[in-house]
Amino acid sequence: MLAVYAASGNDETPLAGLKIGQVPLPTPPEGWVRVKLLAASANYHDIFTLKGFGVHPIKFPRIIGCEGVGILEDGRKVVVYPFMTTPDYIGDETLDPGRHALSEITEGTLAEYFIIPARNVVPLPAGMDVTSGAVLGIAWLTAYRMLFTKSGLRAGQTMLVQGSSGGVSTALIQLGAAAGMRVWTTGRTAEKRQLAQSLGAEKTFEPGEKLPAQVDAVFDTSGAATWKHSMASVKPGGTIVSCGGHGGFELPTDAIRLFVDSLSIHGVYAGSFQEFKDLISVVAAKGIKPYIGRILPLSQGEEAIKLLVEGKTQGKVVLTAGSEVA
Repeated sequence: MLAVYAASGNDETPLAGLKIGQVPLPTPPEGWVRVKLLAASANYHDIFTLKGFGVHPIKFPRIIGCEGVGILEDGRKVVVYPFMTTPDYIGDETLDPGRHALSEITEGTLAEYFIIPARNVVPLPAGMDVTSGAVLGIAWLTAYRMLFTKSGLRAGQTMLVQGSSGGVSTALIQLGAAAGMRVWTTGRTAEKRQLAQSLGAEKTFEPGEKLPAQVDAVFDTSGAATWKHSMASVKPGGTIVSCGGHGGFELPTDAIRLFVDSLSIHGVYAGSFQEFKDLISVVAAKGIKPYIGRILPLSQGEEAIKLLVEGKTQGKVVLTAGSEVA
């Protein structure tokens, strides 16, 4: 079968280990299912794998990819929850030290077939196209947890999204607008700010621009590059929710402002299985169509990852396989 995989990891040149080619068809162990891929999304997680980074040691070669929609052997279309946890773990499963995503310990989804625990598949809702379902497991799940679990925002309150064109950013804009929030965003170019407005943003600003008023919550997907602006932009008693560090991991936090103004700071890495099911229900019920910047065939998987590495994407990049994609 055809698969996109990391032959090796290289921090300096991650694309050096990126390969596409034929690999053996996987056989599911007891309690697992084999899924025929229809659509899968490329993620920054795949870049980390190609760099050799992982929460758990990576054994190469490794098929990359965390998200996907496919068909089970009985013909059902399903959406994949990307995370596996310790069976007897008690508490918030996102804090389970044994938790891992597809492609970290097991093979990933960027292949014509992949295997996954049976509990990790959810029926694709009627009316939801496979490309929309394929982007929900990482970026959209992260955005959902940031907004609905951690921020404490209610309809009518104002939120700032740092960035306007990435996968998490576009998901936050669409989810926030659908939930009745006043969505403000920052964007580096007029084109990206225009995209944000088309997705539901009320106001857009240049990076670092002083806002006309402080907001109830800031959603920071960049890290050090935007952190000072995030701290300055949130009102007393407000919340900052962080999910990324592409702009640097050392955050210059004003400790005095943090405790004097009773700010709350939360970190998020994806979400729980229940949040994933809730996200699917919300997207289906509200008729939200996730913004997808590029759709390519699986055979162009190398090009999809290259677009991510070079920062030439807006929204999500989806790879499709099979004639049933619709």
